Amino acid sequence: MRIFFMLLADACQLFIFAVTAYQILISLAGFRRKAVQGGRHAPNRTFAIVVAAHNEEKVIGPLLDNLNELDYPRHLYDLFVAADNCTDGTARIAASHGAVVMERFDKIRIGKGYAMEWMLERLWQRERQYDAVLVFDAGNLVSSTFLREMNNKLMDGHRVIQSYVETKNPYDSWVSLSYAITYWFINRMWQQARHNWGMVSTLAGTGMCFEAKLLKEMGWNATSLTEDVEFTARCIEREIYPTWAPDAIVYDEKPVSLISSIRQRLRWMRGHTDCARRYIKPLFVRALRTRRFAQFDAVMYLFQPVRFLFVAAVWVMSYLQLATPLYSQIAVLKLVPDWAWIALNAALFLQFPLVMAIEKRPLKSYLGLILFPVFQFTWFPITLVGLFSFNKKTWNHTVHTRAIRIEDIHRP
Repeated sequence: MRIFFMLLADACQLFIFAVTAYQILISLAGFRRKAVQGGRHAPNRTFAIVVAAHNEEKVIGPLLDNLNELDYPRHLYDLFVAADNCTDGTARIAASHGAVVMERFDKIRIGKGYAMEWMLERLWQRERQYDAVLVFDAGNLVSSTFLREMNNKLMDGHRVIQSYVETKNPYDSWVSLSYAITYWFINRMWQQARHNWGMVSTLAGTGMCFEAKLLKEMGWNATSLTEDVEFTARCIEREIYPTWAPDAIVYDEKPVSLISSIRQRLRWMRGHTDCARRYIKPLFVRALRTRRFAQFDAVMYLFQPVRFLFVAAVWVMSYLQLATPLYSQIAVLKLVPDWAWIALNAALFLQFPLVMAIEKRPLKSYLGLILFPVFQFTWFPITLVGLFSFNKKTWNHTVHTRAIRIEDIHRP
């Protein structure tokens, strides 16, 4: 038993260190902003812009005004709103802003994934068909050249595209600022890094662009609590690799209170865990068969919920090795030297302010680093609950209340 315990402890050291070091190594490529590849094309592709909205009367107007004024020929895109189980004025306001509104009432199949599937079925039945479908949340705003960037990607042959996700309300509270810091990191050290490596980009739930032909071939069929994770996995299964459009920006409203943030992130973890349970094995087998590193990295993305626990494990391992005599007492080998654990922890903590510096964020944003560790710590219980309650698929709606206009975001 003693030998077994020693071997198990040694294996845990190596595995936890290797997985964490892998993520850090891949992210290093994000420090360089690789030039956008592909051509600059004249407006050509037609777009159906779809917004799934549940009781969003406070924010749907500014979004539709924003979308109506994009720097793209207006006859090449139309706006559609799926008013999903709404009990307020969402449908009326959306219609008054020029959107084609379709009202859906279904108390059983609840959630954005089901609303999207329902909306697309009706979209395919319309007389006018489109080259691509864009998906936004009602609390979003977008950059003026968004459609031009997506047009370029589609003309270059890409079929699934994810935009740059920015935070619409970073300074509303320490929670929304923590979200902003997180997404600055994700954009630079996950999306940009993998884009530079030539790996798969991951969908983020909003600001997503899909070739219409592909959607018709695959069907939506992404009705989990995290439809973006599920559709990413389904694409990779078919060797269709989403790409990233860093110059197409979507501004997403983030929760202001810790309670609403915990509810949202718990839904994410439950959905992500459910998708990981269903897709990790087949994708891993496919990665071994194709020997494509990009597919292996996609498996690591599905491994994400456990990665949060790995960060906690790094802290525990570091403490045991550096601050206690436990290793010498139980004769467990220090397979990973002390300096390596110190370097790993430094990399985990310093990457956030480094990203903020590279992205040239304002000085006031650095105040968010004071409470950011608290926000990060809350991921661990959320992840644990999500891992053990993935079968609970109740959709918790995130309430949007910040009726910010695109002019307000760009105002100095």
